[in-house]
Order: sequence, then C-alpha cells, then structure tokens
Amino acid sequence: MNSLRDLSPAQRPTVTIKLATDIKALPAGKSKVALADNLSHLATEGDQGADTIQAVADMLSQALTETPIPAKKDWPPAPYFDLARLVRYEHATATLSDPLFAKASDALAKNDADIEKVDFTLKDLHGKKVTFSQLRGKVVLVNFWATWCLPCRLEMGDLDAIYTHLQSQGLVVLSIDPEDVPSSDPFLIARTIEPMNFHPTVLLDPGWKVANQFHLDGGIPKSFLFDRDGKLVAVAIDMRTQRQFLNMLAVAGIHP
Repeated sequence: MNSLRDLSPAQRPTVTIKLATDIKALPAGKSKVALADNLSHLATEGDQGADTIQAVADMLSQALTETPIPAKKDWPPAPYFDLARLVRYEHATATLSDPLFAKASDALAKNDADIEKVDFTLKDLHGKKVTFSQLRGKVVLVNFWATWCLPCRLEMGDLDAIYTHLQSQGLVVLSIDPEDVPSSDPFLIARTIEPMNFHPTVLLDPGWKVANQFHLDGGIPKSFLFDRDGKLVAVAIDMRTQRQFLNMLAVAGIHP
C-alpha cells in the first residue's frame, strides 16, 4: 500500500482492487478497519474508475460491519465519514446498516448546505481582493491546495488547461491556499506557482478561515463547483484528472 502512489495511473486500479480483496480476507479487527480506511484515502486520488471505488467501499463497509468503531462523544469516527464520502461524492453504494454511518451521511449533507451559503473575501498574490458573491453569474470552481501537497500540485496542470480553454464560457477557478507561510519564506506560494505558468486566480487564506467554512477538516486537495446561480452542484474530495474535472463542469453546463 505504501508504494501505491509510485505506480502509473494505468496500474493503480488493478493493484487497488487487489489490495481491497486482500484486506477483506483479513481477520476482523481494528487493524483491518485502519487498513481499509487508509486504502479508501488512496483510492480517491485521480481517476481509478467506478469498479475500484466500489471495491474499496465494499471493503470498508465489511470491515466496519465486522468491527463497529465506538462513537467519540456521540460523533462518528473517521472511517464512517470516509465511507459516507465514497457514497455521496464518488457514487459508490454501501450496505452498512449502522446509525453512525447514517449520522455521518447526514452530517455531509448538512455541510454541503452550509457551503452553499458561504461568502468570503480573500486577497490574491498581488493584494487584490476577490469576493465570492460578486462572481454570481459565473461558474465557479473553488479548489483548495497547498504548496506541501503533492496531489494538489499534480492536478494544477489540468486545472490550468481547463481554465485557459473554458474561461470564455464563464468559468472562474479560485485556487485557495490556506497554509500559514513562514516569515522566513514570505514568497513561498508565489515561488511555487511561478514555474507552473498557472493562470487561475490564487487566493490566500492563512489560518484556514475560509477552508473551515468549507468543512475541509485538513484534507486537500478538494474542489467545489458552483453553478451560475451559486448552487453547489459537484464536489471533488481528492485529486482529479482533466476528464473528471470536465465531467464536473458538464453538470454546470460548461463543455469543451
């Protein structure tokens, strides 16, 4: 599992499904749940296909059925949320019948309702303010990333290509970096962006103030697509490929 990211995109789905099968065959226990949960994080990176996502959802669902994880102060532990994300955002199915899974699913729905009401004003790399609500009438893709996040940087080329070719249709891409830049390297973000020739607007959100409004909980990259009326129409919970971004945009009426 530790070397999964070293594989080519063509190899990863087959190996991920094999890992899911192997984990399903393990004896029940908390260690099995941990392995299943870790694989669920890796399976959503890029476009590994619906069969891979479903195999991972089945594996995690089985592990939680065998070994339910106690609630933390009446709140579902992370594996229940990870399975709920696979179902809600990756379109997997799950047979798990557990009130904590149901509660996690409901919480994600409430988070999305909160996100649809969010407004914010942030500064770009040149100090210019951008207010989200003033972009109404545009299709807005809000993408959260950070300089230390390799999957974030890997998807930025596809984001750039999509923005460059589709901005004429009213597409706006806001790439928000919520990290606290060290005083010893104040130009860290600009220095990271410069070699990429990245055209979308990069906004600064030190302290995760806006990121917290989007219920990121520390996980990036994540992308949120809003249609011209400001409705949240699609969510990407991990790194996306160009094809996956285009599928998201099609929901909002933008096509190449």
